[in-house]
Amino acid sequence: MVKVIAEIGCNHMGRLDIAKRMVEVAARECRADVAKFQKRNNRELLSPKQYGEPHPVPANAYGESYGAHREALEFSVEQHAELKAHCEELGVVYATSVWDMTSAREIAGLNPALIKIPSATNLNFELQGWLCENFAGEIHVSTGMTTRDEIEVVVEFYEQRGRAQDVVLYACTSGYPVSFDDLCLLEVARLRDVYEGRVKQIGFSGHHLGIAADVAALTLGAAWVERHFTLDRTWKGTDHAASLEPDGLRRLCRDLRNVEIALSYKDKDLLDVEEEQRKKLKWLPGLRAVG
Repeated sequence: MVKVIAEIGCNHMGRLDIAKRMVEVAARECRADVAKFQKRNNRELLSPKQYGEPHPVPANAYGESYGAHREALEFSVEQHAELKAHCEELGVVYATSVWDMTSAREIAGLNPALIKIPSATNLNFELQGWLCENFAGEIHVSTGMTTRDEIEVVVEFYEQRGRAQDVVLYACTSGYPVSFDDLCLLEVARLRDVYEGRVKQIGFSGHHLGIAADVAALTLGAAWVERHFTLDRTWKGTDHAASLEPDGLRRLCRDLRNVEIALSYKDKDLLDVEEEQRKKLKWLPGLRAVG
């Protein structure tokens, strides 16, 4: 059955109460399968120069420097443990994207069902190698900003370590938001054709508007659909504009599951529902339709 990830990411604006409310809405109102966050060690990721520079879009900044902005949006590992417990209480899976080695170690220590490797980090083989050896759950890998040759290298990396059957590989275009002509949905089918059997499943991570493309991704072979989620698209921050609000996520979950049910062949020439209508409406040689 298709799984839907509500990518809360940093849309909580650094507030644990908002993060918990977002989990509640995603779980109870929208019926998403996974609530996902992000974890960064900003001193590890950023050079001193990058850390001290101003945010490139001051209107989205939560601090005087880019580093201070990123720190304002971070939760501690203890807060992530609290979020994981909150998810479990609500019956939704907790997950986090990890951007660096320190974050990978911290989140793996919480023993989540899955950890996400974002597109920006999918060539960090030291980090992924550590996860292969120290984390037993699924490893979900996005492929935005990644060449086809690099994707092959990533899959071979997991195959060589005996972990490829724990990998979910996501078609993704990195942009916020992404226009429809850049979505390239047939990449879902290409990944399925090339890697089906080599990895566990194929997913689709979208940063576009609306929900029609996600349903199309399902029909092309995506077993997982990930969308950014916010309570209010007008809130300050980079990702809100490319996120779904609660009603959008609710409709996405509903439509994906209904379409998945509908994606089948007839198991016999005439379905039971058709038999009754055939008796009333079908013209047959020597018979006269009534009704």
